[in-house]
Amino acid sequence: MSNINTKKVVAFGEIMLRLNPEGYLRFVQADRLEATYGGGEANVAVSLANYGIDASFVTKLPAHEIGQCAINALRKYGVDTSDIVRGGQRVGIYYAEKGASQRPSKVIYDRAGSSIATADKSDFDWDKIFDGAAWFHFTGITPALGGQLPEICLEACKAAHERGITVSCDLNYRKKLWTREQAGECMSKLVPYVDVCISNEEDAKDVFGIEAENTDIESGKLNKEGYISVAKQLSDRFGCKYVAITLRSSISANDNDWSGMLYTGGNAYFSKQYHMHIVDRVGGGDSFGGGLIYSLVSGYEPQKAIEFAVAASCLKHTVEHDFNHCSVAEVESLAGGNASGRVQR
Repeated sequence: MSNINTKKVVAFGEIMLRLNPEGYLRFVQADRLEATYGGGEANVAVSLANYGIDASFVTKLPAHEIGQCAINALRKYGVDTSDIVRGGQRVGIYYAEKGASQRPSKVIYDRAGSSIATADKSDFDWDKIFDGAAWFHFTGITPALGGQLPEICLEACKAAHERGITVSCDLNYRKKLWTREQAGECMSKLVPYVDVCISNEEDAKDVFGIEAENTDIESGKLNKEGYISVAKQLSDRFGCKYVAITLRSSISANDNDWSGMLYTGGNAYFSKQYHMHIVDRVGGGDSFGGGLIYSLVSGYEPQKAIEFAVAASCLKHTVEHDFNHCSVAEVESLAGGNASGRVQR
């Protein structure tokens, strides 16, 4: 697929300043914080750029130096930032504390009033943004930020749909941003435009009340038939061509079992399962989305597509901070069975 890098993928959402203590220090212990950048759709754009895809990220950022730092973080990895709007008052911030063993990771948001959250519909010229685009990606986090973003996302989805652009959405329910009722009402208007819906064990239930039977997320007991049912319900209700579900069994904050399922054409394809020892799990779902988009843009068959997406995400859990710094060759090596972690010489 030598021409896949000519297929432009547009991602729309918020990029934030990420501040975290070094290593496994707790917030209350730290006297310094590491500063990086990340966010759901931005993480997907960086993954795709790393894979050689023409990836464009769209957001609104203030015109000051911190806004420029966020843009520079994307440019560093080859993401097109030419359609980012400048204006507004601030860059959203989130604080991340890394969990260990039985202590879970913790995220604290400081993003109210950010430039993208206060954006206006007139800020975004979708005709220009979608020029030459083949794919549009957003997540449920973006409309959850409020203001005009639910309407902006709907305009973007309609514009993409009218142009025959494939639309993908990761439901990504965040209870700190909106209620289940708000999420369900808003996403029910957006998902009918979505061709590729990405979810996890909890999102479908939280947003749409769709849940897998005979599955206890806390105990790690997963029922494959239940997830096929969830995917079929999402597909039937909204007309999605693909439904991808990530399957995580949490043994502890450090150790998870990780796999995924892709449902399309009435058939379900399950990946192999990986036992992961986690370095940083933030961005794990986004790296799955990036891997899946790359696979489908590349024309992979469903089984190969889900294997690539899960392997990409497995590798991301070994990488510090939000972005997934893994190549296609590294992902394909793991997906092909090279999981020993032996030194590559």
